[in-house]
Amino acid sequence: MKRFIETIRNIFKIEELRKRIIYTLLIVMIYRLGSYIVLPGIDPNMLTALKSQTSGGLLGLLDMFSGGAFSNASIFALGIMPYISASIVIQLLGMAIPYFQRLQREGESGRRKINQMTRYLTVIIVALQAPAYIANVISRLPNEGIAPFDPNVAHPSVFFWVSHTIILIAGTLFVMWMGERITDKGIGNGISLIIMIGIIARLPFALFSEFFSRLEQKGGGLVFFVVELAVLVIVILLTILLVQGTRRVPVQYAKRIVGNRQYGGVRQYIPIKVNAAGVMPIIFAQAIMFLPVTLVGFANSESLSGIAATFTNMNGFWYNFVFFVLIVLFTYFYTAITINPNQMAEDMKKNGGFIPGVKPGKKTAEYLDNILSKITLPGSIFLGFVAIMPALVGKMGVSHAFASFYGGTSLLILVGVVLDTLQQIESYLLMRHYDGLTKSGRIKGRGAAMNMG
Repeated sequence: MKRFIETIRNIFKIEELRKRIIYTLLIVMIYRLGSYIVLPGIDPNMLTALKSQTSGGLLGLLDMFSGGAFSNASIFALGIMPYISASIVIQLLGMAIPYFQRLQREGESGRRKINQMTRYLTVIIVALQAPAYIANVISRLPNEGIAPFDPNVAHPSVFFWVSHTIILIAGTLFVMWMGERITDKGIGNGISLIIMIGIIARLPFALFSEFFSRLEQKGGGLVFFVVELAVLVIVILLTILLVQGTRRVPVQYAKRIVGNRQYGGVRQYIPIKVNAAGVMPIIFAQAIMFLPVTLVGFANSESLSGIAATFTNMNGFWYNFVFFVLIVLFTYFYTAITINPNQMAEDMKKNGGFIPGVKPGKKTAEYLDNILSKITLPGSIFLGFVAIMPALVGKMGVSHAFASFYGGTSLLILVGVVLDTLQQIESYLLMRHYDGLTKSGRIKGRGAAMNMG
């Protein structure tokens, strides 16, 4: 406890870090305030049906990512997810289209062009989703729940549709801008932090709701709640191990003498993450699983049948089976574009390094690729297991709201962003020669695995 208090003091002694934390907190406050600002003309007291619709299923997941803004019919209702969807599309185009591949190799100028394209695509996606969301809100409200701008014009008018579509587009762009501000002037990982804040906002309600529901049960309800918390802690610890786990590859650097100075002659280690892809495989897979609801519109999501209904049932076997398989596949896919064994082998060769017992060049690349494949398999399987944990614990009687924190995108984002944020703070402390947040002074975050901030 003494060490923790001392660390807090050290944090506020560093002026730049103090300003960044305060700036981040102010942006977060604005974001949370905006999630309660209801769209013009919508009566917030008549949103019961909308809140009921988002109490579970895929729409409940969307509501969680938006921090409740979706069910509040807020100006931030569509949240940051359209931007993430646009980012995924641009990344996929970077794998298939030479033009985007060239932009990725152009450094800062290429990154600016890609960011600009991502913003334009975000506007297009929101422009397509906004009318579907407005239609859903209208269908969930009684006539008196929507106040016309002009009493002489029947609702909803063309002006109503156009104005509210523009408001939702502006809301998403403003959330995106806030995320970028946190990245530039705050403590970093802005987009990821925005998502995390939305998820954390639901945690107290879910926890207390589960607690009181267990208290009302007879025959060991409170004991079952304690068991739930114990299992949750174990899952969190295992998720931290998944995020931080690495395989260290020894690299020997040959001794070189240039003039009167000696270079090399030491052994170092290359840390290869067990889960180099971070949370991106789950986000990729989740974006695909959102397709049925997105294509038919939010208002028609409950009328789905057949295969479409099967793949919107988050507790169903086939939904979770396909979700699991997609995560394993996307883990390999994203790891392949994140880590390049050929480039690593080439860099080692240029710097006079080699792996003991392995020839430099092609053999080293093959060796690294083999290690990567071996550690990615268990990492991807465990990642898939964490993703479907909410459905598994839901079958055991845990409420949907609380079960969502047992795994899936929500838990991985929470763990990953918290570790990354602590790593950022620790780096500031160590640079100013203060003690870090841990005795070892090494908190390992996701690094570049989730490049959304």
